[in-house]
Amino acid sequence: MGLIANLKENIRYFGWRRCVFYFAAQRILRINAHVPWKVHPTSQVKGVERIVRKDMWTIPGASPCCYIQAMNGIEFGKNVIIAPGVAIVSANHDLNDFSKHEPAEPIRIDDNCWLGANCVILPGVHLSEHTIVAAGAVVVSDSPPNCVIGGVPAKVIKTLPNYGEKG
Repeated sequence: MGLIANLKENIRYFGWRRCVFYFAAQRILRINAHVPWKVHPTSQVKGVERIVRKDMWTIPGASPCCYIQAMNGIEFGKNVIIAPGVAIVSANHDLNDFSKHEPAEPIRIDDNCWLGANCVILPGVHLSEHTIVAAGAVVVSDSPPNCVIGGVPAKVIKTLPNYGEKG
């Protein structure tokens, strides 16, 4: 996609005010300047080189107050919505040496997932296709496809039809 076409798509998706806001924060004030996509100035994205996005519209950190830490890697599918205050943490600290991180499997978030406000996704978790994480949930284990999960620790609250189908 050419630069002008990309700019037009961004303006259509975000609106020109938000595009100017993100540009000023990232390129002029240098807040989150290391991230190649739009990131809200109150969000933090660490380990950006270990983040894989299937499409350009999955934008980790675009919502306010998000914390994305990809020390062990994070893989995002298509159509992933990340609400404000979400924390996605791919590595725990070593309990005997806090300056080190423990290795773990990367976090995998499949297509058509929605992460509700202030939820936490912990290392090694795999969120299957069409998983909705309730606001404030703490996800410590994998989810089945087509479900709503919530609570601390998160568990299945409701089963959903396949994405796009009426149930």
